[in-house]
Amino acid sequence: MRSRRLKIFFDGGCRPNPGRIEVAVVARGATYFFDDLGCGTSSDAEWLALRRALQVAHSLEEPDFELIGDCAHVISQASGLSRCRTAAALDHRAKFQGAMASGKPKRLRWTPRNQNLAGIALARRRGLSSHEAPTA
Repeated sequence: MRSRRLKIFFDGGCRPNPGRIEVAVVARGATYFFDDLGCGTSSDAEWLALRRALQVAHSLEEPDFELIGDCAHVISQASGLSRCRTAAALDHRAKFQGAMASGKPKRLRWTPRNQNLAGIALARRRGLSSHEAPTA
């Protein structure tokens, strides 16, 4: 019997933009929040969320996983489908690629914001409704 691929959802946000970064990762029904990530832009927050999702995958020792988020440009840049246009994005991608030495996701996938379990978790934590989810 073939096991199902582990889906790991990620989302990052900051208040205000730029501002304090917060990240959520959801895997196997558990939500992981990361708050002490410094200050930055919404793009920085999404990159940090992607890297934290990869760390969670590695900590779960699951070789067959995919990372799912709602920030199309970060997913496209991390996948190598589009160019990083800023020094910050280049730095984030290099750090993500370095972290993949411990194991790569089988797939990096975009999902609409209202289907991103990590984004929903961040919104609930902030006391927002799902349609008011963070824009990062």
